[in-house]
Amino acid sequence: MKVTRIAYSARLNSGKCAALWEQARRLGPVRSEVWQRYGSISGVGSGLRDRQVRDRWLVDGTHVRFGVLANAWKETVRDAMADIATNLASAKVQVRRAVFRRTGDPGERKRMLAALAADRWAGDPFLARQMRKHWKRGRNRTHDQIVVRADQHNTATDGRGRLWLAVPGLQRRQMVRIPLSTTVAPTGTLRLILRGGRVEVHYQIDASQMRSSQRPCGDATVGVDKGYTEALTDSDGVRHGSRLGELLTSESDRLKERNRRRAKLRSIANTAALRGDHAKARRITVNNLGTVKRDRQAARHRARVRTEIFTAAHRVVDKAATVVAEDLTKSFAGRKTLGRNVNRRLAAWTKGATAEALTSVSERRGSALVHVNAAYTSQACHRCGRLGRRHGDRLHCTSCGVVWQADVNAAINILQRAGDPDIALHTPHHAVRQILQDRTDRHRTRLPVQDSNSATIERRANHPNRSAMSNSRKQVDR
Repeated sequence: MKVTRIAYSARLNSGKCAALWEQARRLGPVRSEVWQRYGSISGVGSGLRDRQVRDRWLVDGTHVRFGVLANAWKETVRDAMADIATNLASAKVQVRRAVFRRTGDPGERKRMLAALAADRWAGDPFLARQMRKHWKRGRNRTHDQIVVRADQHNTATDGRGRLWLAVPGLQRRQMVRIPLSTTVAPTGTLRLILRGGRVEVHYQIDASQMRSSQRPCGDATVGVDKGYTEALTDSDGVRHGSRLGELLTSESDRLKERNRRRAKLRSIANTAALRGDHAKARRITVNNLGTVKRDRQAARHRARVRTEIFTAAHRVVDKAATVVAEDLTKSFAGRKTLGRNVNRRLAAWTKGATAEALTSVSERRGSALVHVNAAYTSQACHRCGRLGRRHGDRLHCTSCGVVWQADVNAAINILQRAGDPDIALHTPHHAVRQILQDRTDRHRTRLPVQDSNSATIERRANHPNRSAMSNSRKQVDR
């Protein structure tokens, strides 16, 4: 497993910065040309590879008009073709779901999925329509990046202990030396991103070399609920990443106030421009509406949030060999109307980053991650299964007469759902509600569980959770 690390330049002079910007500007049209020519069915979808594109450009002379070294535009072509392939793979995910919705015949599904995987979807009318719907032709908006091949850069340390990175410039045998703010030399293929007058050097390392990856995982099985105020709450009642809500709320409120002031200044500048006072409008734009400081503040906030989330994930894996988490990839539309401030703060909820942290940390440290259906885990009582009333962080169960802490109750429900034979990962939410209602009705009337019910038998036969759980335990035992 590979992880990305970022090194930053330190006090880069204006001449070197201008040279790097000029090279990145010239490489932007290379990406645009790749997307324009090969970003559709005639490109990656037809089996075309980046080496074939490079050979074509060398033959027809396309590379001459870019004005950069050969290795620079070749690596940019490879990177752009990889982006197109990723865009195609993302569209195929949506088409696979459409295939499962269209037919229940296993043979027909297998035929269509095989054609989709082998890029033979153009001959099938349904697959062709779906691909046209989900695979949109992209365009290049990247004009600030330089990709450097692994054997085209080198590092050296000066007498004061400062690390310097040398990368190719626009002229042959002329290297641009970049001072870095780290003592760890970047390795492998580098991606230089120019932002705010400094250079970000992105590179990948093997996750097994990280100290955090060498920590052993625990031996328990816990369920975790992803939250806003805390990153994770486990089924033992322990909260991890308790500063997440404070970070998100304070940043959301700060952005609200800052954007209000910027909007007022922008209005003043527009009014001045309409009156003909372009000098005043230009001064406001240059001195008050810049993006350098804004982008750096946003980057620092993202770094703090990711640190809090990944620390929480590590603490969970410290005690768990198997982590059971809810699958929040589907969108859930609530009926309750929320206020502007609540909606604005929830829009910053980093549930995707939390899912990424759980996946990354579990894989690196040898813990098994099991996803379960998230429907009604936050609304059902874990003791009796009856749907209760949620008020903030409390869940009122009218059947048990108990008020539970909502996140802990949800984490226990998630843990129990891993072995649920009736509720599969992709069971629709309305079917989950009916199953929960049937259980509470049987519990209230003291009727036995109807294992002989045909619908229940079919659900259990097609249910993947139990097999996933057993496989995960086998992997941990090994």
